[in-house]
Formats: sequence, C-alpha cells, structure tokens
Amino acid sequence: MRIFSGIQPTGTMHIGNYLGAIKNWVSLQEESEGAVIYSIVDLHSITLPQDPASLRQSIRNMAIYLLACGVSQHAELAWILGCMAPTGFLNRMHQWKTKGNENKEQSCLGLYSYPVLMAADILLYKATHVPIGEDQLQHLELARELCRLFNNKYEDFFPIPKAILGNFKRVMSLRDATTKMSKSDPQEMSRIELSDSPDTIKTKIQKATTDSEKHISYDPQNRPEMSNLINIYAEFSGLSHQQVCDRYQNMEKCKKAFKADLTELIASELSFVRDNVSTIQQDGSYVDSVLSTGAERARNIAEAHLREIRQMIGLR
Repeated sequence: MRIFSGIQPTGTMHIGNYLGAIKNWVSLQEESEGAVIYSIVDLHSITLPQDPASLRQSIRNMAIYLLACGVSQHAELAWILGCMAPTGFLNRMHQWKTKGNENKEQSCLGLYSYPVLMAADILLYKATHVPIGEDQLQHLELARELCRLFNNKYEDFFPIPKAILGNFKRVMSLRDATTKMSKSDPQEMSRIELSDSPDTIKTKIQKATTDSEKHISYDPQNRPEMSNLINIYAEFSGLSHQQVCDRYQNMEKCKKAFKADLTELIASELSFVRDNVSTIQQDGSYVDSVLSTGAERARNIAEAHLREIRQMIGLR
C-alpha cells in the first residue's frame, strides 16, 4: 500500500484545506502501515499566471505548513502519459470546461493537460490509494484510465489507484455558501486562514453570511449559509449536526452565542498551528533540511520507476 496526495502552493491555507485534507493526511500518516508521500505540486500552480517572487514565497510558506516536496520526474511521465491520453477525455474535464471556457483563445496548454500531470503525480510512485474530495474524483478516474491504457499497451506496471474519501463535509465560502471555500477567492472574508489571529477569526465569523431566521437548524437545501457554519462547528468539535443544533435550541440570541462559540472553537483548534508555524519560521535550516531529505527519498522512488518506464516504451 502506498498513499500519495498533493496540494498547490498558491494562496493561503484555510480551514477548508485543514478540515478537508490536512487532518485526514495526518490520520493516514499515523495509521497507515505503508508508505505515505505528500507533496507541494508546484508545477500545477503555473497553469495560471503567477508572479515568480510570490510563487517562490508561496511554495516555502506551504512547505512550512506541510513539510512536503515535489520532484522533476513528474513532468517527464506527464509527457509520456499525455501522448496516450485521448483528447476526448480531457475535453470532458470539469476544470477545463469552466476555467478554459472563460477565454479559450488565451487558455494555456498547461491548463488543458493539468489532469495528466495529476495522473503522473499519482502513478509515478505506484500509488495504490489517493485521499481526495468528491470534486477530484473525475481527475482520479482519468488517472485510473491512463493506468489501464499504459498497462494494456506495455505491461502490468501501475497498480490502479483507489480513492480514499473522507467522511467530512465540504467547507463552503463564508460569503456565498453555494461555492467552495477557496484559496483563490479574492474576498479574504470568504475564508478563515490557518494564520488568522483570534480577532480576525471573530470578525470573519461575525460577518459570515446567514439568513433572517432566528433559530439554529441544519438544512443545507433551504439554509445553506447556516448549515455551512454548523458543519464547520461539527467538524471542529466532533459533534453531530443535530447535537450542535440541540445545544442552542432554547437559547436566547442563539445565533450570537453560536457564532461566539464557533469563533472560540476555531481559534482554540488553530492555536497550535500558529504556534508551530512561528517556531518553524524561525529555523529556516530545519525547513530546508526536511525538504531536501524528502525530495531525495521521493526522487529515488520516482527515478527507479521512470527508468523501468523508459525501458518499456523504448526510450532506453
């Protein structure tokens, strides 16, 4: 068993990343008996224009939070797989149909072939399991299909990766509960970042969009904004949605009390993250050492597999 997952370095880490991926990554790392590889997928970030200096800093900032790494063999395998990937598959990718259709004349090849690079990330390490959210299932299915195409054409080399779907709910924007909380959202008030101070968290929760109803209830269809906040509360507290609602059922000014408690809950949960980040930032050599060691280990696995792939397809 080998688990692989990655995260883009652009933007700032927020509670959607934390609840939706990072907590799950930590659990898998602690519980898995097989190898676990987590990566900052820096090549993915340049499918959209980036300022070089900002990108370098973003990669380092993400490393401080994740202490993950990426290696160059990904790009070579992405080219090999790209030469096998039917364009009909790529035309159906949700990301291309949304971001690419915004301006087809200006959209880059990297955005179009992005799912192939993601497949290369997974297959390069012969990953058997990939922790992902439901929104990434289509990309994983492409990786599985490319895996089958390669194995059928050459030999049974790659294991077909399976999804590890967390039981968490998707965390939505604090300003618009119809969209996912995102690092790229220009509205900073839409997300709670892991680096936010307790005062900033308080402001964002107080100003989070809700409705005119005065009671607390979990109803994603009719009360998406309130349900989103209840979901965040439940994920941080370990309570069920109904237990959260019951806690405030007979309370006067229940919304105010609910938001105050939610603020304290989030601030308390994230305090260890802020403390650890502060400590790591003061020791740049530690970050460099961990990244260097991780990159070397990943590179050894990647290069060994790539040598075999080159042999199979006739490049060696």
